[in-house]
Amino acid sequence: MRPDTPAENVDHTAEAARLERTAGLYPEDAEALLLRAAAHLELSGDRPAATALYDRLLSTAEGLANPSLVRALKASNLWEYDHEAEARAIIDGIRATAPRDPAPWVIVAEALEAHDELEAAEAAFTEAATLLLPEGTEPPHPTHPLLYGRHRVRRMRGLPHDDWDTLADTLHTSPITLDELHDPKRVWSLGSENPAELEAEIQRLRAELGAYREALSRPFPVAVLHWPAPELTELLSAYPALSTEYDSHESHLSTIEASLRELASSGTPNLGIVTGTVPSYEAFAASEGSSPEDTALLPQYATTLAARGRAVAWPPQRGADCWCGAGRSYGDCHGTPPPATAV
Repeated sequence: MRPDTPAENVDHTAEAARLERTAGLYPEDAEALLLRAAAHLELSGDRPAATALYDRLLSTAEGLANPSLVRALKASNLWEYDHEAEARAIIDGIRATAPRDPAPWVIVAEALEAHDELEAAEAAFTEAATLLLPEGTEPPHPTHPLLYGRHRVRRMRGLPHDDWDTLADTLHTSPITLDELHDPKRVWSLGSENPAELEAEIQRLRAELGAYREALSRPFPVAVLHWPAPELTELLSAYPALSTEYDSHESHLSTIEASLRELASSGTPNLGIVTGTVPSYEAFAASEGSSPEDTALLPQYATTLAARGRAVAWPPQRGADCWCGAGRSYGDCHGTPPPATAV
């Protein structure tokens, strides 16, 4: 799927097949690619085929980076086509194992919420928040959906704010407050005959609920290639002709940020960064029957890495580390606005 393909124009069955083929070519990326393929199969309506992919992944669970996430996605999918008992059993098992990653908790709680199990959904969100958010610590960005989801469910249940809800309000930066976003009365607008009201409500829902699952089925991003300093040194030592592309590592990093900002300002959506390694690049060049010194290979290599699910979204979320790997927050590193040009 091209990175500029609008989501509504995607042939989900064809995209799932492409991702499965890519997983066969790159076994090291199979988990991420097959999860994306399963998401497309769900969107195509072929939920049994999606379950088969989840089972395929779980059959090699020892090698999975996040088996709890795969189980959570499988449970959520099963519940959508009348396999409630099996879905509940999987959900109970996930909660019992208390995974340290927030994503499975979000999927589980949202599955319960989607089937009007609001009390159970709140309990799952609360279990996860208690487990993953020690008191007095700044919640990492991946945990924010736990707090937002818990806030949403409690609002739907008509419960008063507690400390977790206040924290969620503090973290939320959208112009629409969480209380407004989660107001039970807003569902009335789904029955509105006003297209503008309906579209606004759909956008609000998309902005939060199911964000992780939606991300799995997005087109791969328009990605810019990033070489960490040791890799760039090795690359230029082995292939001096590429020095025409890279003056220095510092200028390389500045060029990446400038290129992405230019793309963003031109309206290009879905931007990302892929990190290259010399062995991977050499293998790619060999697969293309070309020399690694061919500069035309560099953007092709970046596109291939993005299609394999290796891209990191740009810009990073608020408070997240900079993409360059310096260990500073993006806002204090390459996210700092460039100085204004003197007139």
